[in-house]
Amino acid sequence: MANHKSALKRNKQSLIKRERNRAAKSNLRTVIKSFNVAVAKDPAEAQELLVKALPVISKAASHGIIHKKTASRKISRLTKKLHKATLPAQGS
Repeated sequence: MANHKSALKRNKQSLIKRERNRAAKSNLRTVIKSFNVAVAKDPAEAQELLVKALPVISKAASHGIIHKKTASRKISRLTKKLHKATLPAQGS
């Protein structure tokens, strides 16, 4: 354990930030998972969930919880997945 006053404060701050980051990351995973489930069942509902998921991903990136390029990749993949699900089945 830390001995200096500043080190004690730093430890306390890091524990608080760790909990906040874990909660945000968990929420991020939950939103993405619910979107993926909805895409398989109902693309219309998935559209609504995508609209809710995009700000969650962007906010996680802006707060430094995930890297901005990771956020961009996730957004791109989710959008692509929804687009693919909404397209009518094309025969050969």
